Amino acid sequence: MHDTRHTCASLLAALDVHPRVAMRILRHSQISMTMDVCTQIPSPETRRALDRLDQSLDRSSET
Repeated sequence: MHDTRHTCASLLAALDVHPRVAMRILRHSQISMTMDVCTQIPSPETRRALDRLDQSLDRSSET
């Protein structure tokens, strides 16, 4: 369950979901738990790579 929360928090951050919304989704009582403990913010390079992967997967699903 712990790893799932980390993954969810990181995905929400990558999708630019507001931290307070993420905090409610993850059912944390403090924003610091959400942002400091659970969330890994992707670097700009990682975000570009994820965007390219997303585009590639979208093209694959169209065929």
